[in-house]
Amino acid sequence: MNLDEMKRKYAYTLAKVGLNVQKDQPVLVEANIEAAYFTPVFAEECYKLGASNVIVHYLDEPNLKIAAKYRSEEDVKKIEDWEELQCQKYLDEGACYVRLESVNPPLMADVPENQANAIFAHTDGVRNIMRKASREKHCQWLIATVPTQSWAEYILKDVPKENALEELWKIILKICYVGEDNDVEKTWKENAVKKNERGLRIDSYNFTHIHYTASNGTDLTIALTPFSKYGMNMPPIAVPFVPNIPSEEICTTPEKYGTEGVIYASKPLVLGGKSIENFGFRFEKGKVVEVIANEGREMLEALVNTDEGAAYLGEAALVEYSSPISMSNIVFYTTLIDENASCHMALGRALGPQLPADSPWTFNDSSIHIDFMVGTKDMRITGTTPDGKEVAIFENGDFVI
Repeated sequence: MNLDEMKRKYAYTLAKVGLNVQKDQPVLVEANIEAAYFTPVFAEECYKLGASNVIVHYLDEPNLKIAAKYRSEEDVKKIEDWEELQCQKYLDEGACYVRLESVNPPLMADVPENQANAIFAHTDGVRNIMRKASREKHCQWLIATVPTQSWAEYILKDVPKENALEELWKIILKICYVGEDNDVEKTWKENAVKKNERGLRIDSYNFTHIHYTASNGTDLTIALTPFSKYGMNMPPIAVPFVPNIPSEEICTTPEKYGTEGVIYASKPLVLGGKSIENFGFRFEKGKVVEVIANEGREMLEALVNTDEGAAYLGEAALVEYSSPISMSNIVFYTTLIDENASCHMALGRALGPQLPADSPWTFNDSSIHIDFMVGTKDMRITGTTPDGKEVAIFENGDFVI
């Protein structure tokens, strides 16, 4: 394998399959500063597709860590005028947006929870500028990853350090279906069709409720609406794009007030660069009424109190336990990849369509949308039809529908 050639094919996949960059379109890039070696390759692929300008903003987490140590929490959380202006200008010109994530879990290990929460609030607030544009202007957006040495060493502890980065690249290429000989556009289209067929099959039952159980204590029911669909729907005027690479999920939007019971996370959640493990949430009438955690409780409680909608669910996604990412047996410590190895849910903003004005149902709204992983090897999921019949969707962590 010529790794340099494969990195370029990956960059092309992100630009063409993911963002689907249009002629004369600006491209806004947020990249971890450790990923600076890759951004020129990605930018060139965007320009080859006709991009008018590729604007790169680097996320400098080491400096954010220092700032949080010496500045007040409110100052760290604040979005400066220039931060908004430098994004909004290009979004107003029709820019699309990509976040190139890299992970360094040990970096924030010694940061107090309040400081980590302030860092998360700031970075998420800046990203909300782009999210708003994606909702209102239907512009393309994408989240993907770029391997770095620190990330590779952390998650591939059995691999010699000098080989770790190359090995992580090989893993990322594999789970993103970027092979030496395949047509990535064709591969991703075929995968999308398969996922959509399964989503439509689930939708055909018109489930009113979905019930999750697992041996870790999970026992949760979510209510669905007639507008809660697992099949993919894109606005007819939108440019087709793939928002997450990799992606193995099919997802739906639950009714805001219809979640009852308890759900436990099955993988770590990274907020503000800090990893939180072994936690759960108890819901009543749709709302988180209890955060179950030892370490990380303060951050999770701050998260669900971000605004009125932060304590309600906005997404419920299905991913079988035997998915390719799950079978790698690697915890990647980034939600983008870990959520595609596991069923997951999201606190905060709903991703579904806008409901009719006279609808008796409600989809959630919030300034946040935070996914957390819940899938386990023994997870069972059943759906309830309008006539009360229970239908198995998952058995032992995998689809049976």
